Amino acid sequence: MSCTSSQVLDVARRTIEIFEEKGLKCCLIGSVASYLYGVKRTPNDVDLVVLTHIYGQEYLKEVLVRADAQYTLVRSRNPSATYRVLWYRIPGTFQRCKVDVLIPGILDIPDVPLARISTPSPHLLPAMPLIPQLLLKLQGWRDHRASHRTDMRLKQYTDVRDVNALLKIVQTRQLRVDDEDSKWVPETMIVDARSTLKIYKIATMGYVSDWKLIGLEIEEEEVALV
Repeated sequence: MSCTSSQVLDVARRTIEIFEEKGLKCCLIGSVASYLYGVKRTPNDVDLVVLTHIYGQEYLKEVLVRADAQYTLVRSRNPSATYRVLWYRIPGTFQRCKVDVLIPGILDIPDVPLARISTPSPHLLPAMPLIPQLLLKLQGWRDHRASHRTDMRLKQYTDVRDVNALLKIVQTRQLRVDDEDSKWVPETMIVDARSTLKIYKIATMGYVSDWKLIGLEIEEEEVALV
């Protein structure tokens, strides 16, 4: 049985709490961050970026396991994997929620200035700012689409719904990639998004003008040539 949105948010809150007790700042990405911004899909796990250049992912997972017995580490189903998968057991149930602990640089995740971390109402949990959250979701679609694993490729259809929903939210808030608040976003991330959009527009039969509104200009001719 899948966790409810409130259960997933409780796991996110508990995870952030533990890291903050250790003096480590975090922000949520993935489906949880999208949910915080207003995407309706219920998140199924927690993706959390710990803003550190000192500690690695495996050490950070151990921090959680030592702090709270509800966290457990299990072997990956991938026999060649050198990492372990972190789960949180929901108290009083047989349910568990997967927790992905990430750091800047992994999966091209940007190093967010602390002053730019968002805390969307009403949950007020720290989240990746909306523009890079959208760009990371677009990147996730590209990576899932290109995966050699069937289960990963199937995720691209959910990604499309999330990307389109986030794009509408960005447009409603009249945000752009060239806004002052987004100046910190690495230029490589913007360039990569423009490149991915050429494929995305064809694959989803979307409209170039939708993305121009947020400052990601792509000419119709460029899309036609892909």
